[in-house]
Amino acid sequence: MTLLSACSDSYLDIKPEDQIEADNFFKTKEDALASVNAIYANLRAWDLAAFSPMILSISSDDVEKGSSPGDASFFTDINNFTFTSSAGIIGGYWSGQFKGINLSNQTISNIPNIVMDETLKTRLLAEARFLRAYHYFNLVKTYGGVPIYDGLPADGNYNLPRNTKEEVYSFILADLKFADENLPAAYGATDIGRATKGAAKGFEAKVNMYLGNWNEVLSFTNAVIGMGYDLLPNYNSVFRIANENSVESLFEAQCTYVSGNCDLSNSQYSQVQGVRGQYGWGFNVPSQDLSDSYEAGDVRRDATIIYRGETTPEGDFIALIGDNPMYNQKSYVPSGQIGNCSEGSEQNIKIMRFAEILLMNAEAANETGDTPLALISVNKVRVRAGLIPLLSLPKAQLREAIWKERRSEMGMEGDRFLDVVRQGRGATVLGPLGFTSGKNEVFPIPAEAISLSNGVLTQNSGY
Repeated sequence: MTLLSACSDSYLDIKPEDQIEADNFFKTKEDALASVNAIYANLRAWDLAAFSPMILSISSDDVEKGSSPGDASFFTDINNFTFTSSAGIIGGYWSGQFKGINLSNQTISNIPNIVMDETLKTRLLAEARFLRAYHYFNLVKTYGGVPIYDGLPADGNYNLPRNTKEEVYSFILADLKFADENLPAAYGATDIGRATKGAAKGFEAKVNMYLGNWNEVLSFTNAVIGMGYDLLPNYNSVFRIANENSVESLFEAQCTYVSGNCDLSNSQYSQVQGVRGQYGWGFNVPSQDLSDSYEAGDVRRDATIIYRGETTPEGDFIALIGDNPMYNQKSYVPSGQIGNCSEGSEQNIKIMRFAEILLMNAEAANETGDTPLALISVNKVRVRAGLIPLLSLPKAQLREAIWKERRSEMGMEGDRFLDVVRQGRGATVLGPLGFTSGKNEVFPIPAEAISLSNGVLTQNSGY
């Protein structure tokens, strides 16, 4: 307090050297590109890539808290559904998504005024709208209806009430439609990792899946299947650094080690989940229920779960003794590839894969009565996993089989809780963990957000 009172106004007004004032930005093509790059960079921030997203995995039957019992004990409340709206980890996920939305809206509102190549301008706007849709999709699945900010409010009022869930989904689909119509199918080598037409169509399919619009899901997934994507032959290789942005990838957060700059090499996705005592902190570990759920001979079990005492395909021996018996192999970075900053500073985060497109296609085909197509798509995934193809089944049984296949294929990728809820099975599957119907389908609106809004934001039922 004494030091601060002794400081002059001029001292307090010193501008950070690495920042540009807003009035001097959004003037050139380079500014436009930098603004979009900032949205992408935010995808690997702490609240989007490390702790906060684990609320959606630890709340499922696939995952347990991990680490040591007393470390980050607030995750225990997530695991057994005793959390409240005051949980900081839930607030972190909310604020992380809205930061991405704000960055997107800065771009969407300001790029149109820049004199630059109109084709590039339209593409950058499409990228920003794709990313805004991605963040809103994460929010609506997690919290239900949230405030919609369509650009920067002209009146400067950011204290908006919640829109309905239906309004948010419509807003997301409008952004994705614009992205689909204006993004390229592919980029040159210097722009690998940017959102593509295939990524937009993939998310159009996934949003419609959550809405139960099966004809639309079928249409969008069929379009993606015809765009040249494919499954890599080896399932384990999908998650290794050597195969980032592969033919199986529709979209992933780009993470690169920047020599001498650990602040830029800031993804901690792998660090927080790595084998405790060897390669990371040991959170977000597979449950025994997930381990037991795989069919005999399914190669995905050992490619999804690291077991104590094993030697990984990359040659790392996992110690026999430790805090947890299992860890997430999909987030694992072999010891020889760990950079000089955090574990995984070079490992991309998989957001959508072609295997998911096939499973969405199978689910939609089954729901619309096209059993042959459903079997073709689901069996492509099964055969890659070393399993025999499914034979024709009645619709209800095939639905269950596709759901099971989705769990096996996408284990430890953060979709299990959301899948179970959208399938209407929350109480059946998650009830033993503490899930309450009519409440836990969504998480609470963070108490801090409600407080800052002076009560303009309302709370979800049951919280």
